Amino acid sequence: MCIVYAETAARDSLEQVISEALVRSGSDKSDVRGVCLGVSGVNHPSDQDKIENWIRDMFPSHVKVYVQNDAIVALASGTMGKLHGCVLIAGTGCIAYGFDEDGKEARASGGGPILGDWGSGYGIAAQALTAVIRAHDGRGPQTLLTSTILKALGLTSPDELIGWTYADPSWARIAALVPQVVFCAEAGDEISDKILVDAAEDLALSVKAVVQRLGLCGEDGTASFPVVMVGGVLNAKRKWDIGKEVSKRINRFFPGAQTIIPKVEPAVGAALLAMNFLTS
Repeated sequence: MCIVYAETAARDSLEQVISEALVRSGSDKSDVRGVCLGVSGVNHPSDQDKIENWIRDMFPSHVKVYVQNDAIVALASGTMGKLHGCVLIAGTGCIAYGFDEDGKEARASGGGPILGDWGSGYGIAAQALTAVIRAHDGRGPQTLLTSTILKALGLTSPDELIGWTYADPSWARIAALVPQVVFCAEAGDEISDKILVDAAEDLALSVKAVVQRLGLCGEDGTASFPVVMVGGVLNAKRKWDIGKEVSKRINRFFPGAQTIIPKVEPAVGAALLAMNFLTS
């Protein structure tokens, strides 16, 4: 029953978003030639088929429908619709995804917090919470994270963190603590600094894995290719700049990597993909 309800809710939300987009553009369904969606968690053809069938039921039969993982439309937003290179997304979660010139795909990370997306916002914040508990019970060094996180959450003792964490262990709720970790690192807290350094290393390694599997760097490792960087963790524009640190590490691995911060939203990437699919 729960699965059926979740699918119904997802389909209803999708239909509402599409309806709102049509209204804002002053169009109706008869004006549409193609639909391209970037959906988080679409990692298997069966996922794509299910959502594509939902969309086809919403539009006339002549409308072409394309459903992709959200990482793919994020890549397109930085390459203006060309599916070549690698995209790194680091927000609440993280994933690296890429294509070579022949259309071969590869990915790294993206398995969620249980499977170790430690460079994500969730991963950074979860490690910070762990550091506070370790400092409190004597297993780890004292850290500025303790007072900073408690103040941010309106708590008075690390003991209260346990209740706070498990009262609603949603990924986004935990990931929202990343700014506190960055603040502490900027203030010189060694524990926070290490958490962010480790995150930057992990994110760069995800890109490295994709690039090597696809051979994007060429035989000598110096070929030029784009690395599109998307997400709040990478684009926070703070003094301790995670995105900048990740870029440095990527360029150490691959001198020819061209890191790109998209100037348009992923939704524009989806529109560009839809145009390319229609004309190819």
